[in-house]
Amino acid sequence: MRAVPASKVWVTGLTVGAIAVVAALAVQADRGDKPAAAAARPSASATTGPEPQPTESAAPAAVPDGSGAGRRIVYSLGQDRVWLVDASDSPRRTFAVWPGTVDPDPGTYTVGTRTEDPITGSDGVRIEHVVYFAVKSGVNVAFSNAVDGSSPPPADGARTGGIRMTTADGSALWTFGSAGTTVAVVE
Repeated sequence: MRAVPASKVWVTGLTVGAIAVVAALAVQADRGDKPAAAAARPSASATTGPEPQPTESAAPAAVPDGSGAGRRIVYSLGQDRVWLVDASDSPRRTFAVWPGTVDPDPGTYTVGTRTEDPITGSDGVRIEHVVYFAVKSGVNVAFSNAVDGSSPPPADGARTGGIRMTTADGSALWTFGSAGTTVAVVE
């Protein structure tokens, strides 16, 4: 019979011990309180627009009539809401947004430039996931989310084209809205 080297015995012993500790911790964790997932919401002190509604709801808002067909982003000026619509015309996600002070005209646009990394918006707020799709009266119009999740009021008299959303919705729109994606703006 061959003797097992001491180093292998140590490694085996340490491995068995580590597995026992992990199993014990897993049992303890399973017995403890379970945290509830909280939706990312802008801070109440900084919010001036409509409070974003949860992305999933029992009866999500219907995609507006006259918004086109196929894969697109739909932005309703009257509802302050965005829909991410797949190629089969099914809404994949919808959420409330906070518009800037300059609205794009109703019509069809195309996503052009995109900026993922944080930059400073025209209102001085750090923003990310910026998806540009229009220019009106010299003001760039783009979807974005504030890095801190808030939507502060635009400065008095400021002309801003940022359409803000929660961080989770900004990330989803960034992923969906690649360059060339159609954006339908409706009343």
